[in-house]
Amino acid sequence: MTGQSPAVVSASKLGLTFQTSDGPVQALSNVDLTIGKGEFVSFIGPSGCGKTTLLRVIADLEKPTSGSISVNGVTPEQARENRAYGYVFQAAALYPWRTIERNVALPLEIMGLSKAEQAARIKRTLDLVNLSGFEQKYPWQLSGGMQQRASIARALAFDADLLLMDEPFGALDEIVRDHLNEQLLELWDRTNKTICFVTHSIPEAVYLSTRIIVMSPRPGRVSDVIESTLPKKRPLDIRETPEFLAIAARVRDGLRAGHSYED
Repeated sequence: MTGQSPAVVSASKLGLTFQTSDGPVQALSNVDLTIGKGEFVSFIGPSGCGKTTLLRVIADLEKPTSGSISVNGVTPEQARENRAYGYVFQAAALYPWRTIERNVALPLEIMGLSKAEQAARIKRTLDLVNLSGFEQKYPWQLSGGMQQRASIARALAFDADLLLMDEPFGALDEIVRDHLNEQLLELWDRTNKTICFVTHSIPEAVYLSTRIIVMSPRPGRVSDVIESTLPKKRPLDIRETPEFLAIAARVRDGLRAGHSYED
């Protein structure tokens, strides 16, 4: 984080324990984290380590049980009410009976924007994700990658500065995933959004991020924070460079070391 601008996300000693029929389950423990404006931060760790839970806490979809967290200087609840973020889920979660245009319009309708403002935002966001011309198509008429781009457009329609993404490309094949990774970097460069991105993929995390947060097995803790030294403009073949491979090796080492925290 640079300058005097406040942190977009700030967490201190954050913890979350779920109460279940089998007893308490500690999902997050003592998470300290600061994310500055315009960063692209990836969260990576083993399955069940709390990556998605942390994203859901930022989005006010889960309530922490200890510590503190703020989003744009206010509580996650206030940030949600202020529509301070867009959220992209693992599945595109589009309504099959609505066209792509009407799916993107849904949050704008809820916000009560005028038809003219809705139309302007829909056009702008579909342009951003390269889906112009597909406005009248239905989700089932699009490929999986195009559906996920429509889901990103819907999240961008708020015009919020913060974009939360929970493994949005995890179910796609490698070729489509590579293409969408490239497009996401271009989108981030054009919009200067702050992006929090959950992934299981080391190459994806290294390729996309300005910082990589490595998390330990449950209870999820931050076991390493890796600053990327890669340039902002990143062609796909950067993944074959020694610099990229060195960062990937450090992420891999961090994941291995994190296992020593397991209780």
